[in-house]
Amino acid sequence: MAEQHQFERGTDGPKVIVVGVDGSDSSWRAASYAGGLARRQHALLAVVYVQPVLAAGAALGAPVAETTDEIAEDLVAQIRDAAERLKGIFEVRWEFHTFRGDAYNGLVKAADELKADAVVVGASEQAGHRFIGSVAIRLVKAGRWPVTVVP
Repeated sequence: MAEQHQFERGTDGPKVIVVGVDGSDSSWRAASYAGGLARRQHALLAVVYVQPVLAAGAALGAPVAETTDEIAEDLVAQIRDAAERLKGIFEVRWEFHTFRGDAYNGLVKAADELKADAVVVGASEQAGHRFIGSVAIRLVKAGRWPVTVVP
């Protein structure tokens, strides 16, 4: 009797690549890298923006939800513009998703819900993160997906 082989996630290359974007230069580099990876692997590129949730009063009355919605709309517009410029040269299937929360938990939730095979993030541009741990380091330590950190 032949052995039954279980499907092993990721053995045929990633099918869903999640990339976190927040408008920073490093996140755009990560998106470019992830886009190339998705194109070569014929994978779906899931572009994720995590909208920060601030405690009441922390925003000093600023309409935080409206501001983060505007950022999300701006990110989508920039991604659509880039996709349009490359149309006919490179074809990449992509989706844009927003999650609310801190960057780490938002990306974990996104990767879980979207059944990510790989996660791509930009290196932190905040000096303190080099010492106390960035979102990228926390994602690697979670050990749930291959994580690529783009400088």
